[in-house]
Amino acid sequence: MKTFIVGISGVTNGGKTTLAKNLQKHLPNCSVISQDDFFKPQSEIETDKNGFLQYDVLEALNMEKMMSAISCWMESARRSVVSTDRESAEEIPILIIEGFLLFNYNTRVYEPPDSPGYFDGHVWPMYLKHRQEMQDITWEVVYLDGTKSEEDLFLQVYEDLIQELAKQKCLQVTA
Repeated sequence: MKTFIVGISGVTNGGKTTLAKNLQKHLPNCSVISQDDFFKPQSEIETDKNGFLQYDVLEALNMEKMMSAISCWMESARRSVVSTDRESAEEIPILIIEGFLLFNYNTRVYEPPDSPGYFDGHVWPMYLKHRQEMQDITWEVVYLDGTKSEEDLFLQVYEDLIQELAKQKCLQVTA
């Protein structure tokens, strides 16, 4: 049984969860795992020299627990659907994993705004570090334009996913 896993990453409060939940509503057999659900307790989060809690680092997350949740989903997906030669793209289990590691500096606006210095002194340097790590990986990554509307972003991602699922179905039929 094939599975289809999608990662959505970007700035904190940038719409990742909204996009993931909207896709989940429109895609059959789709689950979402949110990185926000795996933050360590506040008492375990380090503070920087300016007094800001360091939530924008991987060390603030219980990544082992998150990876375990992903592994459990994958095992459950394999057991729950019996693969057949006539399986449709709609039956392929889809997992959307959304988290905070990539974003666009120029479009980030919060209400209420961050404390002075937080974005430039912490969030942006962490973004650059994590983005470089992602660019060094050979996965296919599609960067979205954060200046587009929520609906335009949804339609772009949804259409891309439908095309990829159709390719998966063709691979299954010919395999």
